Amino acid sequence: MMHEDEMLDVDQVLRFENGIDEVEESLMSSGFQQFLLWPSDDYITIEWVQDMMFILEKASQKTLPTEFCHVVQTFVVFKLIDAACNVLCKEPNCVEINCLGEDSKVIVVGDIHGQFHDLMFLLKHAGMPSENQFYIFNGNYVDEGAWGIEVFLVLLAWKVLMPHRVYLLRGNHESRYCTAQYGFKKEVQTKYGNQSEDVYNKFLECFKELPLASVIANRVYTTHGGLFRSIHAAASPSEKPKWKMTPRMDLGSLVDLSQVKRTCIDSPHEGPNILLSDILWSKPSNRDGLRVNAGRKLGLWCGPDCTEAFLKQHNLKLIIRSHEGPDARAGRDDFGDMLNGYSIDHDGESGKLYTLFSAPDYPQFGGKTYNNEGAYAILKSPDFATPSFQSFKSAERPMVYPYIDFDADDMDSSKLDSSQIRPQPPPFLLLKMRRDPNLTLSH
Repeated sequence: MMHEDEMLDVDQVLRFENGIDEVEESLMSSGFQQFLLWPSDDYITIEWVQDMMFILEKASQKTLPTEFCHVVQTFVVFKLIDAACNVLCKEPNCVEINCLGEDSKVIVVGDIHGQFHDLMFLLKHAGMPSENQFYIFNGNYVDEGAWGIEVFLVLLAWKVLMPHRVYLLRGNHESRYCTAQYGFKKEVQTKYGNQSEDVYNKFLECFKELPLASVIANRVYTTHGGLFRSIHAAASPSEKPKWKMTPRMDLGSLVDLSQVKRTCIDSPHEGPNILLSDILWSKPSNRDGLRVNAGRKLGLWCGPDCTEAFLKQHNLKLIIRSHEGPDARAGRDDFGDMLNGYSIDHDGESGKLYTLFSAPDYPQFGGKTYNNEGAYAILKSPDFATPSFQSFKSAERPMVYPYIDFDADDMDSSKLDSSQIRPQPPPFLLLKMRRDPNLTLSH
């Protein structure tokens, strides 16, 4: 493995230093007038995508979130999502990426979590998608950060423009349940007001179309969570007699993966489609075997023997998964702490398993931040199986109010009825409440 020793420098992003009140006054008086127009011929060009990134970056600095609906109107959101879904729905659960050109390079990106300015820096530093440069994104585009809409729309635009160079996989946060708890739904409500329900449901429709995994040059497997049980094991009864020992759970294959019904918007707890939960929620373990996750009850613990067996069965050399940042590794001495954005979790005879996380200074909101670096992986021709990892520090970002107000560790994924989640006031209503203590909310 090759390491990049030099840390990336980040600059040029607007900084607000005098508190949220001055931020609001600055934004209201900025007079930012640019907005994004949909191409009249419905044909996206590289110039349109570049203009989109410029407008969204400037808008994040110069407009209030409540004015975002004027920057990117609902009509544009719907047209872009429809165009992207028309591409995504034709892709299999596991996309095969044939990048065997002599100068081909693949950039693999982990969790982004609405950190739009870090995504912009990553694209500028690593280089934009091109004929010889492929991008694989491992999911978790939204939630936790303030700019999930901007992140996802930009990536959808690149997908429509270069469908065979940019691949977007699904993460566990691309669900109704997670987005209702972790901030994305409230972000949509804040930015789109009385149109937000239609916009939110449109995003959910798109999430269901995202593929679940990729195989790069027949050498590297990438996914969001991890490995998964076999279809046969999923079809077996979930409750066993107490006097019997729990039978060994069989490891799933790429054939099993191809049969998953990915159009479920939330991860199931049981049934034959529980493989979807495994793929999006599973984690590596240093203990051999596949074991159910007794804590959150979604996903599996996958031991090093499982990684070895999966690589050997499919003649692969590498697995790059995401899903875990420094918060998930805190207190776990058996694996890397993810503070530099990646970790080697399994290293066997057939190959390695890495965890990759691309959201530096995570989480954006909450009581504790880890001052971590994000990272992306670089895979190069000819074999693509010897990655280099580039770590980078957080870009400076405008100050905003959070769209969530609780500790992520409190999430109970066994309660998947998002209709029972108590609605929270939008960020700028919180500002009004602070200024007017007599203002109350009706539930």
